[in-house]
Amino acid sequence: MNAASPATLTLAALNAADRAAFVALLEGIYEHSAWIAERAHAQAPFKSLVHLKQALADVVRQASEAEQLGLIRAHPELAGKAMVSKTLTAESTHEQGRAGLTDCTPQEFERLQQLNADYNAKFGFPFILAVRGPRGLGLPRSEIIATFARRLQHHPDFERAECLRNIHRIAEIRLNDKFGHEPQLGNLVWDWAEHLAQHSEPPYAERGELTVTYLTDAHRACAQRLLHWMKADCGFDSVEIDAVGNVVGVYHGASPTAPRLITGSHFDTVRNGGKYDGRLGILVPMACVRELHRQGKRLPFGIEVVGFSEEEGQRYKATFLSSSALTGTFDTAWLDQADSQGITMRQAMQAAGLCVDDIPRVKRSPAQYLGFVEVHIEQGPVLNEIDLPLGVVTSINGSVRYLCEVVGMASHAGTTPMDRRRDAAAAVAELILFAERRAAQVPDVVATVGQLEVPSGSINVVPGRCRFSLDIRATTDAARDACEADILAELTAICERRRLRHSAERTMKVAAAPSDSQWQRRWEQAVQALGLPVFRMPSGAGHDAMKMHDVMPQAMLFVRGLNSGISHNPLESSTNDDIELSVQAFMRLIDQLESETR
Repeated sequence: MNAASPATLTLAALNAADRAAFVALLEGIYEHSAWIAERAHAQAPFKSLVHLKQALADVVRQASEAEQLGLIRAHPELAGKAMVSKTLTAESTHEQGRAGLTDCTPQEFERLQQLNADYNAKFGFPFILAVRGPRGLGLPRSEIIATFARRLQHHPDFERAECLRNIHRIAEIRLNDKFGHEPQLGNLVWDWAEHLAQHSEPPYAERGELTVTYLTDAHRACAQRLLHWMKADCGFDSVEIDAVGNVVGVYHGASPTAPRLITGSHFDTVRNGGKYDGRLGILVPMACVRELHRQGKRLPFGIEVVGFSEEEGQRYKATFLSSSALTGTFDTAWLDQADSQGITMRQAMQAAGLCVDDIPRVKRSPAQYLGFVEVHIEQGPVLNEIDLPLGVVTSINGSVRYLCEVVGMASHAGTTPMDRRRDAAAAVAELILFAERRAAQVPDVVATVGQLEVPSGSINVVPGRCRFSLDIRATTDAARDACEADILAELTAICERRRLRHSAERTMKVAAAPSDSQWQRRWEQAVQALGLPVFRMPSGAGHDAMKMHDVMPQAMLFVRGLNSGISHNPLESSTNDDIELSVQAFMRLIDQLESETR
């Protein structure tokens, strides 16, 4: 994707350069920090632009803290003195100008000056933000100011790392400009995600928040938009909305009866959620099918993309409703569940024009499919912290959940001696710390108390009752079960020692879903072919892939998220470059499968 222009740098020219010329060619990529290019030169030759980007990021990550701080301090303040005096580098001048920082109102300029002063006083280095943003077009000034204010609340160690991450994004965009690289498929998917996010439910829509729950008007609008894109833009041979509201697009192989690769994810969201959770796994394979159609290419197998209508369990307590229909495990008792407005699922389906009697026909025959793959935003900080755009999932964690209660004796906080208290909340606090220590003893095991309540609690009353949730997850069922047993045993021991009663109701137990070794290897080979190192990681969150795992082989690819990988949150985001790499990885997986099945 290198544009042919005299000013455009090529990998061939860069790889042929000696160290001094190499550094000169990359001047300005990292602000006033030639040492990064000097050290990266040792990794030449570079087989791709992403390989070069990764090498440069590795140098910074392996540098000393003093060197990293020097790199941060080499950058100018946003709308600061250097901009006013016109002493910015050409690159910084272009970026700040493109974001409109050279056209601030007096009020915006004053606000930025105050933020700069407060930030420098707290951290001792300038605020760094990739102002051209995740799409490369520039962030609005309001978003820049809001991000500035939010990040001012960070811990210094976290904020230093966040500055470095933004510096890498700045460098990435500058490298794209220098090499004439445009992530066209990443832009396509990014734009699709933005357009899909225009549909949201009241009152969230009025507040600029994204909420799309099962079979609401916003949900049905999303389904129609996906259906339209699949038909009009991507060239799928058939597109339909099935009996549970899934949007299903099929791109036939060389023979319409050929077996299929099935892929996809969900398009519903949590309340006030993000734009990429689930949706990325629909849009990425859509972009791949679009490319195959544009090339007039047919494969020895078909591709089926499913936009799963429900995964989050927000409107009804029926998580994985739509993928359960595909695996033949849809529970008809769900149809009688009512939402907060008293509307049953059956009524919602009928109002949406879905035929409840056809739900059994949604079930897929595993013999007709090669396997299931899913692309998903990571929903965590790991890839972000290690400066990697893609990760290969080894297993989707098995989980178990409890709703628990400890009962003691409510008593006067002033008159009850410490050795005579039956404090329910203190017992739960002790258990929480035990759960934290116990889970940390084993890799990839996590335990969380996410809900904690003292009913009718008062500032001057020893808590007599405490309710709490318990969530335990692990890459294997054995590790999860061992942690579960230890925490429950500790709960019993604590309550006996403190003379308390307790109850623990298990509300969910889901088996771990390890990735199929052959499909995981295909993802690994696809990532390597891009010039990236393979990073293997578990998924702590549940996905439609874990339901499909029950009937066919499955494997997942994670894509790095911005803002420390936050998800289920409006700050959830990804860059056009990272999304481009996920599309390319999917295309390479298709190519591998094609060569294997010829």
